[in-house]
Amino acid sequence: MTPLPTNKLLSWYEKNARDLPWRKTQDPYAIWISEVMLQQTRVDTVIPYYQRWLERFPTVGHLAEAEEDQVLNLWEGLGYYRRARYLHQAARQLCEETRGKIPSDPAKLQELPGIGSYTAAALASIAFGRDEPAVDGNIRRVITRYYDIGTVIHAAETERVILRMVRSTLPEGRAGTYNQALMELGALICTSRSPLCGRCPIQADCLARQRGIQERRPVRKQKKTPPHLQVTAAVFQEDDRVLLAKRKPGGLLGGLWEFPGGKQHPGESLRDTLTREIREELGVEIVVEEPFGRYQHAYSHFSITLHAFRCSLVSRDVQLADHTEWAWVPSSQLNEYPMGKVDRQIAERVQEAYQP
Repeated sequence: MTPLPTNKLLSWYEKNARDLPWRKTQDPYAIWISEVMLQQTRVDTVIPYYQRWLERFPTVGHLAEAEEDQVLNLWEGLGYYRRARYLHQAARQLCEETRGKIPSDPAKLQELPGIGSYTAAALASIAFGRDEPAVDGNIRRVITRYYDIGTVIHAAETERVILRMVRSTLPEGRAGTYNQALMELGALICTSRSPLCGRCPIQADCLARQRGIQERRPVRKQKKTPPHLQVTAAVFQEDDRVLLAKRKPGGLLGGLWEFPGGKQHPGESLRDTLTREIREELGVEIVVEEPFGRYQHAYSHFSITLHAFRCSLVSRDVQLADHTEWAWVPSSQLNEYPMGKVDRQIAERVQEAYQP
């Protein structure tokens, strides 16, 4: 088994690396923001968010001083909102403990909310020059193909083997560049589907390529078909105001504002679902009126069809059960309230009705 040729990879990276904004800085804070944004999100999507974020929150201190709604509003559209809440919490923790200074030690980094082993190693190596292997999805794919690792990709033993392989070829003092080179190879050449093996700088000794099984690596568990849920939402309007409720911090879309509602139970009509959900969530009785649109969305582990309805309140003594706040919001101010994608679509339709 031939060790991965470090020099060939680094030479390729020097000539082919994309011109990305976070590669033009050594600011640990800016690199940290980019690493968190890039988790489960495409580079092209991240760039404008990254630039707007640093304009609004240029330092750890600026982020720590922000309100959560401001943070989530700027993150809106990136998804996986827990990442933004963790960034906010970590910034406040840093300001309390280190006056905003980001530690270089991976172990210390992992004491911050939302920073796991990968992010800690990436930040330590790229921002601080520490000799740490940072293994993300792109690197896993490159390594499993190069060494033809046939065990299931996320199994604990596979993870240990991959980490060992990366560490064994890590060039002293250049870990940050090496980690990024491996990631870039996975993103541009050693792609999930139809890898461009003919353009790969390390193809000569790639075992999966030699054996013609590169598209069968890495080995993944067979995925189950994700469930599809029918969901309802209530649009309460008074003059130009609509009622919004803020979700609790934990769980899916935590901390975001929404048009209240919930998922359909077996045997229920959509109208009965919405009546029950509002009674459970807000403690009020309602009249369900005409439909206000049907919306489709896919999350990581399930998908939904959301049925929105105009509704009116029979009683007004709101008693929150599954939310932390509620508010009557003028349609002109809806953009100031961070929401998930589907709720934003409903809000945009509400705003269209009140265009001057």
